[in-house]
Amino acid sequence: MGYNRQYASQIWHTVQKVPVGKVANYGLIADLSGLPGRARLVGTIMQYAPSEMNLPWYRILKSNGQLAFSKGSPMALKQTEFLAGEGVIVTNNRVNLNQFLWQPDLGELLNMQY
Repeated sequence: MGYNRQYASQIWHTVQKVPVGKVANYGLIADLSGLPGRARLVGTIMQYAPSEMNLPWYRILKSNGQLAFSKGSPMALKQTEFLAGEGVIVTNNRVNLNQFLWQPDLGELLNMQY
């Protein structure tokens, strides 16, 4: 297998915690997964998630709120559709993080056991 299973488990667990109608960025997921500074690893590991996991990949964005996919691409359109279905507004391939960024409270953070 081409990735660290422990890291994958931590990342996938954290991504699963992002609530409906909220988004996170790769760096936040890395930090909350105990892997600070490993934002690129998050993007890589997410590609290996088993489909039956139903990982809400579309809730994870670049640090500036931009979708990870090129504007107008099939994946960007799919991500935009999924986010819109949860009430998240995507404008010009970007989400307003001031409005939609997930900011877990202490209870959520304490509940993030791996």
